[in-house]
Amino acid sequence: MESKAKRRVATENGDIGEDLVLATLIRNGDDLGPIVRHAFEMGRPESLLHQLKHVVKKKEVEIEELCKTHYEEFILAVDELRGVLVDAEELKGELSSDNFKLQEVGSALLIKLEELLESYSIKKNVTEAIKVSKNCVQVLELCVKFNKHISEGQFYPALKTLDLIEKNYLQNIPVRAVRMIVEKRIPIIKLHIEKKVTSQFNEWLVHIRSSAKDIGQTAIGHAASARQRDEEMLERQRKAEEQNISGLGDFAYTLDVEEIDEESILKVDLTPLYRAYHIQSCLGIQEQFWEYYYRNRLLQLNSDLQISSAQPFLESHQIFLAQIAGYFIVEDRVLRTAGGLLLAEQVEKMWDTAIAKMKSVLEEQFSHMNSATHLLLVKDYVTLLGSTLRQYGYEVGPLLETLDKSRDKYHELLSEECRQQIANVIASDTYEQMVLKKDTDYESVVLSFNLQTSDITPAFPYIAPFSSTVPDACRIVRSFIKGSVDYLSHGAHTNFYDVVRKYLDKLLIDVLNEVILNTIQSGNIGVSQAMQIAANISALERACDFFLRHCSPTMWDPNPRKPPQSGNDYIIEVVIYLDTLLSTAQQILPLDALYKVGNGALDHISNSIVSAFLSDSVKRFNANAVMGINYDLKTLESFADEKFHSTGLSEIYKEGSFRGCLIEARQLINLLLSSQPENFMNPVIREKNYNALDYKKVSSICEKFKDSTDGIFGSLSNRNNKQSGRKKSMDMLKKRLKDFN
Repeated sequence: MESKAKRRVATENGDIGEDLVLATLIRNGDDLGPIVRHAFEMGRPESLLHQLKHVVKKKEVEIEELCKTHYEEFILAVDELRGVLVDAEELKGELSSDNFKLQEVGSALLIKLEELLESYSIKKNVTEAIKVSKNCVQVLELCVKFNKHISEGQFYPALKTLDLIEKNYLQNIPVRAVRMIVEKRIPIIKLHIEKKVTSQFNEWLVHIRSSAKDIGQTAIGHAASARQRDEEMLERQRKAEEQNISGLGDFAYTLDVEEIDEESILKVDLTPLYRAYHIQSCLGIQEQFWEYYYRNRLLQLNSDLQISSAQPFLESHQIFLAQIAGYFIVEDRVLRTAGGLLLAEQVEKMWDTAIAKMKSVLEEQFSHMNSATHLLLVKDYVTLLGSTLRQYGYEVGPLLETLDKSRDKYHELLSEECRQQIANVIASDTYEQMVLKKDTDYESVVLSFNLQTSDITPAFPYIAPFSSTVPDACRIVRSFIKGSVDYLSHGAHTNFYDVVRKYLDKLLIDVLNEVILNTIQSGNIGVSQAMQIAANISALERACDFFLRHCSPTMWDPNPRKPPQSGNDYIIEVVIYLDTLLSTAQQILPLDALYKVGNGALDHISNSIVSAFLSDSVKRFNANAVMGINYDLKTLESFADEKFHSTGLSEIYKEGSFRGCLIEARQLINLLLSSQPENFMNPVIREKNYNALDYKKVSSICEKFKDSTDGIFGSLSNRNNKQSGRKKSMDMLKKRLKDFN
């Protein structure tokens, strides 16, 4: 019993401990989950339930004791709560009354608010509608403007308007139907513009081809006029030399260059081409237009290069060559002004095609000709073509070399004509000594051909030791020399003296000598006639000096033989003119305009100097001529520096100068006087010292440059002389420039 009692007490004590733990957990708000899970795991859930009930009873007892303790306070609180309830009811009534009044007032305001919101919505819709309408109106106005441009053929403004619609308005058109119509029409419109522009361009292609002949003839006419002036000047100089007139150097140094206005030659409006190219660029198909232009112009060129078999070449050669000249003058203009429409490589390719075809045509046509006059006629026009196109930078050397290939045939034909003329002269000769009755006859018959045996003018009437055969034969030989020089002039080679001498020797030996021998050996002459022939031969031998002098380069290509010691007199006049011009301009023009006037004048002089070297009138020149121009250029440079500072321009244009306008001429003179001219081909040196010079111009000028001047027999006397290093360097430069071109 005691043991059971002890166990019960122990159990109760244990329960009390567990109740305390459970009560503590509940009071602290801890999680009872572990205890519940433990009770079930131990199989004692009833014990846990008992403990929970025990804790509940304890809490009820505590609540009850607490209520007993605060009973009075609780009663007071309830009473206060009842009082609050009464106040709440009164407040509720007041709120209900106020709410009713508020509802009465708010209902009208709500109606107004709804009306206001509706008005705001309407305003928003109207504003949006106005905005949309304005957008549509702007688009429609642009469409009207576009249609006007199209109807007037103003395609560029039309494209700008279309671009504006496409970029700024198209996506903002609210009306889907309108937007779709505009969007659908844009590609169609662009295609329409492209077709119209292409059509206009095609019309221009036809027009420019039909105008090429006139352009070429005009340009070649300018070249012919310039050549005629050069020949007249040369004739005056030759007469001055023959009469020993002083001042020959002035003729040698004066390089008169006529400024040719390109607009006077190219009287064709290139605006349709520029417009077509610009519009095609705006359409984004400029590369397609490049190809289209090049392909069509190449087709036109190939067509122009075909000669007509219905007309003799002698009658059609001028039209044929003028057409080609006009074609390439136009292409040069397009290359320089059309902004990348044509590439230099494409022009070179077309020129190579034309050169090859012209060479083929000329070689074939020359092979069929049987008249020296006809050959010379065609040759002259070909060289005029070369002179014309050389001014535009085209390499005409291969074309001129073709003429050289026919020179043997030309001289054969010319010799045969002279043979017939000499035979006729001898056949009609009476073998009587000529009687010259007055000094004019003596001058035209004797002095003109160097037939005099004494420097003393004889008394008249004068009986010459020769018959009429001699002056007649001399005239025929002189005409042969002139015909030879005419054919060889303006060709690929400027120094043709040896060639003329070669053909002259053949004429004298194979023609004149042979005809005279045939006459002697014919057996139809008597003793007196034979004696007269012997006297004639003696006179003709004296005339050989005249023949040699007549084919001397001094007769056709004068050069100063002595280096000048100072500038030419005319440069002083140029400086005086420039000083007067700039002084007057300084008084009436602002400094910026004065700067432009000075630049323009000196730039024109520099261009004229370079153009003079390129001119056909200057067939060759030597270092002495270059030194003379160098003195002139130094005078101009000194004047340019002095004027630039005295006018105050140096204070404004610190980076510029008048001297800079002469840079191209200065670099050219420096190159020609350089001890190592081949350094021009060195990229570093060229960029530093010769950056203003053009390859083609330098090549053409250097071909004319001869370091020494040959006399009548100078080429023979100098043949064994050792070439100077400077001459070797210049020859190397010529070769490298030729290879480069």
